[in-house]
Amino acid sequence: MALTVSDALRWYFDFLSPFSYLHWQKVKVLRASHVVEPVPVVFGAVLSACGQKGPAEIPGKREFTYRHVLWQARAEGVPLTFPPSHPFNPLGALRACIAAGSTADAVDAIFDWIWRDGRAVDTEADLQPLLDRLGVSRASVDAPDTKAALRANTDAAIAAGVFGVPTLQIGQALFWGNDAHAFALAALHDPALLADADMQQISTLPVGISRKA
Repeated sequence: MALTVSDALRWYFDFLSPFSYLHWQKVKVLRASHVVEPVPVVFGAVLSACGQKGPAEIPGKREFTYRHVLWQARAEGVPLTFPPSHPFNPLGALRACIAAGSTADAVDAIFDWIWRDGRAVDTEADLQPLLDRLGVSRASVDAPDTKAALRANTDAAIAAGVFGVPTLQIGQALFWGNDAHAFALAALHDPALLADADMQQISTLPVGISRKA
């Protein structure tokens, strides 16, 4: 799997994910030298397609994940404040992003609203001040075309093999997670990185044992 720097980059994310918020800070820098398309998706639908639970659905893992993201934020110098509850319903924020054109400014504003400032987006009342800031109407957020675009984004992510957010797609290669960014940059700067024998062997490594359902 060789890469070229001309490969299109797509960045799959959900505003539900604090790791997406952290990774966005790095993706914004990457956008200075590459075209990166932000693609808002429904993380819950991706999990369902993969038969997985989210980390917030597993006791113990939930608390660890929240502490881990706080630690990463502090280590990276990124301000992070949890919203009033988590998990929360991200559909309104995701549709608002699409209604605003999924621009970098819209992504920035929504992430900052939720994860920098710790504000809720669960209810219409919670969401309305954000819509006012974005300059989008409630009608555009609720429009069938907006909802269809979010479904199409999510279906495209699943078809591409995305199993979690955030995921940066470089060509056909997927790099999952805020902490995989250095790996993604290495592959982007050295197109042969994923083509060596050891990297290629991973695709055909036999499964030794499978857990029974």
